[in-house]
Amino acid sequence: MITPAFELTQDPDFLTILIRVPYARPSEFDVYFEGEDFKFYAKPYFLRLTLPGRIVEDGREKASYNTDEDAAASAELSEEEEEEFEWEIEQTPYEESSEGPAPLQHPYGFGNLRSGVFQRLQDELSDVIDIKDPDQTPADERRRRRLVAEAAKFEPDHYLADFFEDEAIQHILKYKPWWVDAHKKMTALQRESHQEHDSHTFVVFSEEEREQLRKFTNKSYLLDKRSRHHVYLGLIDILLAYCYEIRVNEGDKNVESSWNIRKLSATLCWLESFTCIPDVLVSFGRRVLCYPLYRHFGLVTRALSDTVMILQLGKAAVLKCLLDIHKIFLESDPAYILNDLFITDYCIWIQKIKSKKLAALSEALQKTTLTKSHLGLELEELEAAAVLVQEEENALKAAGTVSKQQLLSSESETSDSEESSSTSSSETEGSDSDEQESSTSEDGEINPFQGTLQEERTAPLIDCNGLRQGTNTSALEVSEEKSKVSLQSASLPGKLIEELEMQMHSAMRLSEQPEGLATAGCISQEQEENSVPEPDRFSEDTAGKRSFLEVSSKPNPLLFLCSTNEDEN
Repeated sequence: MITPAFELTQDPDFLTILIRVPYARPSEFDVYFEGEDFKFYAKPYFLRLTLPGRIVEDGREKASYNTDEDAAASAELSEEEEEEFEWEIEQTPYEESSEGPAPLQHPYGFGNLRSGVFQRLQDELSDVIDIKDPDQTPADERRRRRLVAEAAKFEPDHYLADFFEDEAIQHILKYKPWWVDAHKKMTALQRESHQEHDSHTFVVFSEEEREQLRKFTNKSYLLDKRSRHHVYLGLIDILLAYCYEIRVNEGDKNVESSWNIRKLSATLCWLESFTCIPDVLVSFGRRVLCYPLYRHFGLVTRALSDTVMILQLGKAAVLKCLLDIHKIFLESDPAYILNDLFITDYCIWIQKIKSKKLAALSEALQKTTLTKSHLGLELEELEAAAVLVQEEENALKAAGTVSKQQLLSSESETSDSEESSSTSSSETEGSDSDEQESSTSEDGEINPFQGTLQEERTAPLIDCNGLRQGTNTSALEVSEEKSKVSLQSASLPGKLIEELEMQMHSAMRLSEQPEGLATAGCISQEQEENSVPEPDRFSEDTAGKRSFLEVSSKPNPLLFLCSTNEDEN
């Protein structure tokens, strides 16, 4: 807390306490007195007095707030119960320097007419301005620090997100504030009459705004040419920030309104003194792309066109905007200090300037061009790289889609090929079966029975001596004389072959018995089992060979053939 400078005087009727609280907020004064205690609070000032006598309360007590630069206002202060406050804090009385005010080495504010304000209020106003110790920081150093802070704050990801996903921003760009309609009416009327008209016709002040104007005092400003130049350029900077705020919130006010205006204006936030219009536009464009929620270059250019419209509408439109800014700052703690440094003086000064000055300013602003390359943030390179990456991602996605389709097509072709192979295999097996059915032996004697013999592959083997009971019979050819035996079968296991060899030896022994007995025995047994058709047939060929052929009516697993040659004895 800061102990303010004060004076204490008394006459027979009143005790008067004069307290000096520059840049304090009058709407938050708090006065308490009871008995011998007097206490005063207005952030960031606090005063406590213990008087030698009691203070009389008879209803005639009052308080007033006066300033040489701002409007005079008086109001009765009501005592309200506030939260507990530590009144008994140590305080040091303020003493003015006998040497007078410090020289304006590094001034700031409207027309660079202020200095020393932040020496005592720096801790309280650190949330209002970004620069520290402005009284000891020259203008060039402020600008250098501002550029460094902006470069560090710029976030490419945030910028690119707003660049590619700009649905909300496009909606904001379509909003039309009040000055758009007023400018259209003025332009249409000027085209019809071919002469300029007073902008008061198109700008209407509310009763609240008129009340604001009545609170301002009438004063004159002695500004040299350089100072006037700074004031005009600072006005452009403040209006640009205000136009951005009105557009993004579509005319509504919120808790961020004060922050948006003062953060986007380097005049308010860094106490910047510009020297040319391009510098103003570059500063505003950089700050739009570094600080607020919506960071899009389209908002920069749209705020520029809005500011041109306001300036073309004249002093009344500019004053209406300044009054709105004044109200926003007044309701924001501690941004109200910016009213004392800039906005209040602008509201008074703008009413006294010539309209031709604003017309020339709007024309110069309209002729000034601003591109992304002017901002020094490498936006065009960043966008080109992002577009290239996006195109590569789209190409990869397209390639992935094509590969997926090719994979599906390949799987379909593989499935069709497998089905075709299966069909071909079935046809091949059928063809092999047909070939086997049409095959014949070299002597051509068993062709009529080939189909039946193929079916007999699945039947078990039986001999006429009863070695494998319960099974079907096989074909057996035995020579009457002892001869070599050949075995022909297809796909027989090794154990079955051994068994067949044993049966061959048995068959050969049977061949030594009388033919009639052996044949009769076989026929008698087969007739009992009803498993063979007519009796066996014997045939002799021209080579002197005899063959015995027996065909079973039941399917047999194999064909067993024995042949003998009479000449081999």
